[in-house]
Parts: sequence; structure tokens; C-alpha cells
Amino acid sequence: MAEFDELIDRITKNVMRRLAEEGAGVSLCPATGAECIACGLCVVKCPSEVERVVAAGAERIGATIGARTTKEEIARTIDHTYLKPDASPEEITQLCEEARRYNFASVCINPSYVPLAAKLLKGSPVKVTTVIGFPLGATTSTAKALETRDAIANGADEIDMVMNIGALKAKNYDLVKKDIQAVVNAANGRTVKVILETALLTQEEKIKACRIAKEAGADFVKTSTGFGGGGATVADVALMRRVVGPIMGVKASGGIRTFEDVQALLKAGATRIGASASVAIMKGIPAGAGY
Repeated sequence: MAEFDELIDRITKNVMRRLAEEGAGVSLCPATGAECIACGLCVVKCPSEVERVVAAGAERIGATIGARTTKEEIARTIDHTYLKPDASPEEITQLCEEARRYNFASVCINPSYVPLAAKLLKGSPVKVTTVIGFPLGATTSTAKALETRDAIANGADEIDMVMNIGALKAKNYDLVKKDIQAVVNAANGRTVKVILETALLTQEEKIKACRIAKEAGADFVKTSTGFGGGGATVADVALMRRVVGPIMGVKASGGIRTFEDVQALLKAGATRIGASASVAIMKGIPAGAGY
């Protein structure tokens, strides 16, 4: 673990150095010398770097061969989202019907609607994602773990938890890590995405949050709740991808309104997209304001 931490420390320092030197947050691919586009081919292009990560303790290395180019492929990256506090059963039913029709990756809903969504989506490939500690991340680790177990008992497949943002900013990293681990343990093997709320963090805090989420055993890091005053940016997604490497998923969410937005975020390194404008995105029509 010490060797792994040392390796991640070096990665963090390199990212910060490159951001400072290059201004625009661009990093170079060690294999090609050109700008890194988060192609997902590290295991092919940079085997020596991947071997170092494995030797440091990584159990899995992911690779994405080929870009997502068709609308059908892109649809499978989208978590079709509706998290408004006044959401009605009818709106959640419509959300699930749209997710089936477009074959989205999942619906992302508040915990009280998990039983309904699980019933409506039974037998389909569309998963049920719910949010934990949402939207502030300021509940206790015990509360988040109980909320996670309850959501899974009700039919949730994936968990999007909000990190303890205040603890991160106070540099109480042990609490942040244990908070994430509590949810990972409660999820019992199901996918856990950690929402960082990047609009509230400095560059260094974003890097530290990604490192902690990775060490805590999460499957994804995610940009935003959509309620924190900012959403996904290409620069944040690219930074998160560089820090977590090819092993973890990166979910971009918040303010994603167009098909072009989705394409740019996927190119930057996102592997999942959270959007309420999913149908408009797929149709290529203007979307209103929202998550």
C-alpha cells in the first residue's frame, strides 16, 4: 500500500506540474508524445506504466478499444436522471419508459422511487441508480451505509454517493476515506460512484478526492450533483481521468445539454454521463434548463 500511495503521489505531483506549466490542463501521452485524449489504450500503448501500477497493487486494468461513435453506443453511457424534490410517480414512470426506449445505461432517481423504478425496469438491461447522502454529502457515514443497504434491498443496482465535502476541505482525509468505504462495504459489490462536487473544489482538492475514492475501493468518480452551483467540464473530466488512470470509471454530470457536450466529455475520458436532458440529447434538439 505504501508503494501504491507513493506512486499516486507522483502522479498527483505530475498532474499539478503539467497544469501549472501548460495552463490549459493538457498532458502528453508517454507513448505518442501528443496530447492525451484518454483513449483508454494505456494497456496497449504504455505497458511499462501499466506494469508499474499493477506491481503497486492494482487488481484490474481497464481498456476501451475504439471510440463510441454511434448514438446507440453513446446511449449506453447515459444515466437518465431525474432528481428534483417534487418528482411525481408519473414523471418517474415516464423516465423509466424513456430509458427502456433509448436503452440508456440506467435511470438515476431519489431513493424513495427505487422500488417503483425496479418494478418498471424488471427484465430490461436498464439499471436502477440512486443517490446517497444527496445532495450535500454531510450526513454521517452510518446514515449513508444504512441508506445504501435500504436502497439495495429496494432494488437499486448502482449507488451514487456524495463525498463528505466539508471533511475534504478541512483536510480530514481519513474521515473522507472511511465515509466512502462505509458505502462501498454496504453496497456489497454493487457499483459505487463518488460525487466530488468539483465546482466547490480547488484543483489540488479534486486530485486528492480522486485519490481517496480510488483507495477506498469506489468504482467511479463523478463530477457533480447538479445542485452545487456548477456542473461537468471537459477540463475536470480530463483531470479526473488522468488521476484515476484506466482502472476506474469517470462520470460527468451536471449541465450536460447537447449531443456535442456528451461527445466532448467522452473524448476527455468520461465513461458515464448523467443527464436529465437525455432524450433531447439523443434527438439532437434544444434542451431546457435542468440537471
